[in-house]
Order: sequence, then C-alpha cells, then structure tokens
Amino acid sequence: MKRLADGDRSALEFIYQATSAKLFGICLRILGERNEAEDALQDVYINLWRSADRYDPDRASPISWLAILARNRAIDRLRTGKVQRGAVPVDEAMEITDNAPLADAMLETEQRDAKIHHCLGELEQRQQDAIRTAFFNGATYAQLAEARDVPLGTMKSWVRRGLAKLKRCLEI
Repeated sequence: MKRLADGDRSALEFIYQATSAKLFGICLRILGERNEAEDALQDVYINLWRSADRYDPDRASPISWLAILARNRAIDRLRTGKVQRGAVPVDEAMEITDNAPLADAMLETEQRDAKIHHCLGELEQRQQDAIRTAFFNGATYAQLAEARDVPLGTMKSWVRRGLAKLKRCLEI
C-alpha cells in the first residue's frame, strides 16, 4: 500500500491480481449483476489509485480495507436506484467467505517461486531441462534418458547433481 501511495503502478497491478477475485465477489453478491459488479470494481481500483495514501495499517489489514471500499461502492450503486434485479440484502455483504490465501502469503509464494526459477536458470542446460521435465511434466528417469539418448545412470547423475546445486542456491 505504501508503494501504491507513492505512485508505483506495479504495486496497483500486484494488489489487483491479489484482491480482484474477492472484491469482485463482494460487488457481485451485493449487486447481483455482473456488469454492475464489474463497474463497481473498476471504481474501487480507480479510487484506490487516487486515495491509497489514506490507508491506515493500524486500523485494518489491506484486504479488509479494500473489502470495505468494495462493499461501500457496491452499496452506493444500489442506492442510485438503477440496480434492482438479483441484489441481496446489504447486511449479507460482509458474510462472504474468502478461501484464497492472504495477499502476504501470495507475495511469499511469488518470491519463493521466483527464487526457484532463478536457481534453475543457474544450472547447466541439460540439468535444467531434465529437472524441469521430471518435476513439472512428471517424466521418469528412464523416459528422460531415452528422450535424450543417454544411459539411465548418466541421467540420474545429471538430475542428482542438478538437485544438489539447486538446494545450495535455494539455501543462500
């Protein structure tokens, strides 16, 4: 939120990716119409861009603050009288559950994934390819060895050494 208040556009993009599903759900639940919910959500992020400096971490977590902004914006749209069809009572708006991980957990996961990909990039190409294919595509050592036309023992050595280098890199 601090970066956003300082005008960092990438911070807005990150916040949007981390929170838009939940906030859209809040807007949709209150308004009952997809188009209205999309418009309300857009208003939330426009207002966020303009007023991120008003966020007070002592009063609420970022997602709670954004949920309140979304709820209020959706209620404002209801009050105009244009939205009627499918709306739920306003009292139910805050009862929406969110099973998504918290934004800080998502950031940690993103940073961990970036480090893994960086460390994979530090490996020899043949080790990198073998490990990616084995772990991301589920290939066995035998399949890897056959595809690269090398003995099975050689493939196992490439992967074992690559994993050892990967572990050292990740521990730094």
